[in-house]
Amino acid sequence: MTASRAHRRGPSPSPPHDAHTTDGHVPTGRTRPGDAAVLPVRRPRLVRTTVPAHPSRAAGVRTMVAECLTHLRLPEHLDNAVLATDELFANAVRHGSPGPGDWITVTLECTEHQLRVTVADRSLALPRPRAMDAAEESGRGLAIVGALTDDWGIAPPEPGTTGKKVWFTLTLRGMP
Repeated sequence: MTASRAHRRGPSPSPPHDAHTTDGHVPTGRTRPGDAAVLPVRRPRLVRTTVPAHPSRAAGVRTMVAECLTHLRLPEHLDNAVLATDELFANAVRHGSPGPGDWITVTLECTEHQLRVTVADRSLALPRPRAMDAAEESGRGLAIVGALTDDWGIAPPEPGTTGKKVWFTLTLRGMP
């Protein structure tokens, strides 16, 4: 294989839904007959989508996270990442969206050793974990996020914006 052929890339698949990648390329892993080497997979470093703050958008957010983790070849983290993201998105819709027409931004950042998912809304109210009460029908979201992830927390909004970002991380081990 010549050096120029080793760096040639085929067409990139479309990113999921309205997500944006900063890396731009998710290799398919396909090889052609005669290829002598397998190129390492480049993982997108950042995927971000902004959706209306409405419960009907939760399924699309879950699908985006699942598709991204599938493209990143991280199936062992898929269920926990999807469920934890869903809990943070539901909290942002219910508690972090002051009015109709609000938007929520979901960001996935992948490094060699960590997946970080951030859900940003416009509310200044900070989430607080609540004591578990068996009689309550809600209020378990942050406890679920804490149980499924390695760490979670709250960060200030981007400069020039209002609101907050709630995030979680998953440690990546044995990545291909």
